[in-house]
Amino acid sequence: MLVEEYNVFRSVYAARLAKPLGEYFVNQERRYVKPFRMWGNVHYVGDSWVCCHLVDTGDGLLLIDTGNTGATAMLIEAIWEAGFRPADIRWVILSHGHVDHIGGAAFLREMFGCKLYLGEPDAEMFRDHPERTYLQDSFSYADQIFTPDCVIRDGDVLTFGGTTVHCRLVPGHTAGCVALFFDATDGKTVRRAGYYGGFGFNTLTRDYLTEIGDPQLTMRQTYLQSLAKVRDEKVELFLGNHTVNNRVLEKRERQLAHPEEEPFLDPTEWGRYLDEMREACLAFSRDPHN
Repeated sequence: MLVEEYNVFRSVYAARLAKPLGEYFVNQERRYVKPFRMWGNVHYVGDSWVCCHLVDTGDGLLLIDTGNTGATAMLIEAIWEAGFRPADIRWVILSHGHVDHIGGAAFLREMFGCKLYLGEPDAEMFRDHPERTYLQDSFSYADQIFTPDCVIRDGDVLTFGGTTVHCRLVPGHTAGCVALFFDATDGKTVRRAGYYGGFGFNTLTRDYLTEIGDPQLTMRQTYLQSLAKVRDEKVELFLGNHTVNNRVLEKRERQLAHPEEEPFLDPTEWGRYLDEMREACLAFSRDPHN
C-alpha cells in the first residue's frame, strides 16, 4: 500500500474508530509503573497495560516491545529510572505488529541506532496491509509504519551480547507473533525465561477474519496449534505480553511486601496459562456471537 493511500485510510477510519479505542491513547501517564527488576538481569519497564522488558545482556541492552504509541516518553523515563541509559539499547524485539507494542520502535532506532526485529509475517503485514497494525488509531501522523532491520523466522537462534534467544513463530493473534526463550541470570544462577507474543482474541472474531480473507476461520485453529507448539517448553520466568497474562502488578506488590521471596519464578505457570488460553479460545470459538 502506498504511503499516500495509507494516510487517506488513516484519516477516514480514525473518526470511525475514535470512540471505542480513544481511551487507549489518552491520559497514558496514569498507566505509568515504576520500573523494577523481575529477576536477575530482566527488568520490567512497561506500564500497567502493555508489558515491556529490558534484558541486560552484559554487552548492551535488549528491549522486548516498545509500548503503545504516545507512550514513548514513559518508556524512556522507565528505562532511566531502572538505572539504564536508553542509548545503550542495541536491539529491540517486537512481539507482534500491533500499535500498542510497536509505539516507540521507530523513535528508538532513529534516536539511538538500535536494530528492530519483527516476525517475518508481520513484516509482510507492515508492507502489504499496514491497516492491520491499527496504527491509524493513534490519531498522530507522527506515527508511521517502518521496515524492521531483521525478520524473525521460526527456529531462529539469535545472540544479543551474552544472551542467546531461541525464537518460535506462534501465529494466531497476528500471523507473525513470536515466542522467545532465553536464559536469565543473576550472576550466580540461571533461570529459563519465556515470552509469548500475543494472546488476544480480538483478531479471531468472525467479522475480522472474514474481512481479512479468512471466512473459514482457520486462524482460530492456527492459534490453538501455536499454543500446543510451545506448551511444553521449560519456562521458569514467564514474561507477559500484557500485564494480565502473568499478573505482573500483583506479583510486584508481593515482591515489595516480601523481598525474600521470588514471586516471578514459577516453573508451572507457563503451562497452566497456555492451557487456560486453549480452553478460553475453544469457548470463544463455540460462541456463535464471535
